[in-house]
Amino acid sequence: MAARLTLQDVNLRFGGITVLHDVGFEVEPGQIFGLVGPNGAGKTSLFNCISGHYKPSSGSIRIDGDEVSGAAPAGLVKHGLARTFQHPALQLHASVLENVLLGAHTRLPGGPLEWSVRMPRTTRSERQLRAEAMALLERSGLGWAARLPAEELSHGLHKGIELCRAMLSGPKLLLLDEPAAGLPHTEVEQLIETVRRIRDDDVTVVIVEHHMGLIAALTDRVVVLDHGRKLMEGTAAQAQSDPRVIEAYIGKDAADDAA
Repeated sequence: MAARLTLQDVNLRFGGITVLHDVGFEVEPGQIFGLVGPNGAGKTSLFNCISGHYKPSSGSIRIDGDEVSGAAPAGLVKHGLARTFQHPALQLHASVLENVLLGAHTRLPGGPLEWSVRMPRTTRSERQLRAEAMALLERSGLGWAARLPAEELSHGLHKGIELCRAMLSGPKLLLLDEPAAGLPHTEVEQLIETVRRIRDDDVTVVIVEHHMGLIAALTDRVVVLDHGRKLMEGTAAQAQSDPRVIEAYIGKDAADDAA
């Protein structure tokens, strides 16, 4: 079942520098939610707080009402959270299928001892997970590459592999960090359809993205950040026409000239 994500007064400081200032919003279950803003706005820092890579200095982050602020990434998997990164971290010499199967490590029953002696239930689970991984690759148009080394595929296809790996963990909440970066137009169109299918499979999706066409096509709501502060919240169309957002993206003088 899709998860609810709630942030309240999230702050992040590194020494004397405040990166995030009292950021708060709520993502309803089953929404596709966009997190946008100019370079340096704090988007990736906020993603890192949600996914456990940074510990907020203060504030609350909840998944389905459970406080998860400061939890480690491995612990957040139990809350149904999965994440992709702007630059996918793959095992390049391993096959595409093997890379996807890495997303299932928390789903195998038992522990290392049981895995090492190949207990029957471990073997059954591995077969099932392999079949699920292949189905995800086929659905994403990557079935043909399942047994190829990941290093033989393009950067855009690496993003598809990473997305399949995230989905194999069985998330209720999926964070996508600039999934369209470096993709040609045809692959962006395919990405839009893929994310819609993920939402239809009862997953809440939060996207950090600079590609405003993708944000406009996909999202139910967006939050715009600027210098670590929440600038506005609304639809993508409202954000694109908001004078504060225009100024944040292109600068006050250019905004005045455009007016």
